[in-house]
Amino acid sequence: MKRRNFIKTAGISAAAALVTPGLEPGTSDSYSGNSKDQISPASVKVKDNIVYIETFSLSAVIDKGIVISLKDKASGEEFIEKPDTTNFRALQLLYRNNELSNINEEKFGNTEVHQISERRAEIVFHSWDGDGVLTITADDQTGDLMIEPSASTSRPGVLACRWNITGLRQSLELVAPFFQGIKLKLNDPLIKNIRWGWPFQWEAGLAMFQSEKGGFWVHTQDNKYRFKAIQTGTQDDPFTIGFDSEAYGPIDDNLSAGGLCWRINTYRGDWKVPAERYRQWYWQAYNLDAEEKLRQKWINDISFAISWCPGDPAILDALSKKISPKKVLIHFPNWRTDNYDENYPTFIPSESAKTFIKKGQQMGFHIMPHFNSIDMDPSNPVYSYVRDFPYRSVENKQLQGWSWYNRRVIGVPESNTNRLNNQDKKVMVKIHPGLSIWRSILGQNMLKPVNELSLDLVFIDVTLCIWNIHNCLVESMPPTEGMNKLIKHVSELGPGLVVGGEGLNEITAQRQSFAQVHLFRSSQDSIEGIERSGGCNLNQVLFGRLVKTFGYSNLSGRNKDTETRMQLHLEHGAVPTVTISLADEIANPNASVKRMLELANG
Repeated sequence: MKRRNFIKTAGISAAAALVTPGLEPGTSDSYSGNSKDQISPASVKVKDNIVYIETFSLSAVIDKGIVISLKDKASGEEFIEKPDTTNFRALQLLYRNNELSNINEEKFGNTEVHQISERRAEIVFHSWDGDGVLTITADDQTGDLMIEPSASTSRPGVLACRWNITGLRQSLELVAPFFQGIKLKLNDPLIKNIRWGWPFQWEAGLAMFQSEKGGFWVHTQDNKYRFKAIQTGTQDDPFTIGFDSEAYGPIDDNLSAGGLCWRINTYRGDWKVPAERYRQWYWQAYNLDAEEKLRQKWINDISFAISWCPGDPAILDALSKKISPKKVLIHFPNWRTDNYDENYPTFIPSESAKTFIKKGQQMGFHIMPHFNSIDMDPSNPVYSYVRDFPYRSVENKQLQGWSWYNRRVIGVPESNTNRLNNQDKKVMVKIHPGLSIWRSILGQNMLKPVNELSLDLVFIDVTLCIWNIHNCLVESMPPTEGMNKLIKHVSELGPGLVVGGEGLNEITAQRQSFAQVHLFRSSQDSIEGIERSGGCNLNQVLFGRLVKTFGYSNLSGRNKDTETRMQLHLEHGAVPTVTISLADEIANPNASVKRMLELANG
């Protein structure tokens, strides 16, 4: 089925690599391979208004907020080259439409550098257009260089505070959790001059910069659902990276941003060394040992998936001759009496769907009927309960969701009348998941078919759609925290459900067991160069113990593009996945579908 076009160690011991606040440090080796007894205390020293940082793993120099040197302590490898301390701006305020305001010495400003303690310094900026503080701390336990940027101004409308690193060595590759993991040169057109918001696009708060024998990484240890972003390059300079600390919407009267601490450290080996350290922090921060124990054992049997499966019982018969049903996950979209993406949150199964699901269950297949997490049809009577809590853009306040017309996505009607009277155009409005009454209504409406169909698993759509919005806090929760609560609510319906959802990030991974994931900026149609986005299974490393991923759309194997898409999903760690229209595509598979079945059986 055609899916709608969606918007857009070597050198370090395992014990040492996991050194993290709250975790026991390794007893034999340090983060950079030194004996723990030989580690010198971390220090931050100010000399001639320049800040010098030393930890057991790195040395760094910061001038006017600009990192002019960053070296691995053990190898001496330098990661910064030719930093511009004259024209470059380390600290900025971000407004609507990507407007940036510099916080520095230009226009009669000045910079002060203060030694606060043996391991802390502050750089204070008094700029023409605002003031800022960059707090620099060295962490004795982890060896991290910690940077906390903040800025304020008298001009309302601040969206974020950005701290930039420039002059990155051009040979470095960026490894980051975009679309399940990328590993690309910094100047690759696929990532140049793009702002990736967390967690919708930047799926976890870390980025690694890989060289031949090691690298450095930046991450934030935030478990309070605060919005952030990473800017990969600028229009003119791909070797600059920006880290944004966002203010919650509404931003109309907002005058400041900050509050996030960015941790920097070096490592030896490949990117999986810091990724594993981040996973360890993540596990502890959200108590994921307990979540891991909740996972059903049968989930590990799944080795093949069908996305957008038609409800033809003949497909089940064909599949059973190719692979054991207990290994198969089936995403089933058209199972209701209503058309797809219409009249949510009403979920009434059709007679044909009942037949398909019952047959599949008896054969041992794992069938996931398609529900929705936060999208609803405003023509549904439920809208009157929740109409005051929709998503609105943090920048322009427009309603967020979609409508369809002539096979293209159009915006949500701002006319109160037209919003209620265009069900045929699949008008959908996103409702804030922090709203208790919405979670209650959704759960009640889902529980009816769950009981009627004896479901043990469900798929809830658009769980990845959590970002900063104009009306960001509802019941003191941003959409991220609200979605976490919503997925948990669904998982506890009835005797407890296995939950699949759309996309995968560090919020949704906590209670989802399956995730239908997108390819790099290519929900349906592949962008030019998509083949370069494979080969990195970062999210599998981060979340694989909790979630199995499967592919999204255009996975028929009928042409070179769909073959490439199938392969890319495999490289990201997804189970072999196909999309089909007829049972014959399983009974008499083409070469690509046959390969997926062979991999699944293997």
